[in-house]
Amino acid sequence: MVLPSQRGAEPGSQGQNKTTAFSSSDHGVKLIVGLGNPGIQYQFTPHNLGFLTLDRIAGDHGVEIRNRQCHATTARVVIGQVPVVLAKPETFMNLSGLAVRELVESCEIDPKTDLIVIYDELDLPMGTIRIRERGSSAGHNGMKSIIAVLGSQEFLRIRIGIAPEKKILRPFPKSRLNQVADMIETAAEAVKVILTKGRAAAMNRFNRKPEASPEEGLGETE
Repeated sequence: MVLPSQRGAEPGSQGQNKTTAFSSSDHGVKLIVGLGNPGIQYQFTPHNLGFLTLDRIAGDHGVEIRNRQCHATTARVVIGQVPVVLAKPETFMNLSGLAVRELVESCEIDPKTDLIVIYDELDLPMGTIRIRERGSSAGHNGMKSIIAVLGSQEFLRIRIGIAPEKKILRPFPKSRLNQVADMIETAAEAVKVILTKGRAAAMNRFNRKPEASPEEGLGETE
């Protein structure tokens, strides 16, 4: 199964250097940040599931994430009736908070109610999606950076399980690609449910144990 591309991160992409300033008309917008590392070498790695999920959402709405502002590539979509800014920090994972802080300030949002962060989670098994309204970084450097710059753990996050994958900067093996595509689709759907039906409905639907995967326990196959 084909995974979503990251056209906005490819060198030489048309319109990559376009800059669109946020304005007062952005009041009421929701900011969705997918975590990952820029660069083609990281594109399909476990640590880039946040980026891949945003690419899926953007593709579903016929846009590319390629506007550059606030140390991030961004795109604007409307999900349901909610205006949304999709953002992928260009700072590399460990400094994700720098981009998030600038985006929060530019959009004039309250992180507690208007921010969603999507990222990979080593503490959850592959195929698991968990939505939380608060919590620590659990050792995730991108989340650690965001929590530090915002000074708060009070913001919504979608965690995508990647265990037992240990090499988070190595591309997924071919044996995992169908499952990864399903995970990305599920995370993108979770965003839609959060924005259209509310957090509680989303958590009731997605915070469940996944069905056993037929690939579970198989070794990596390139």
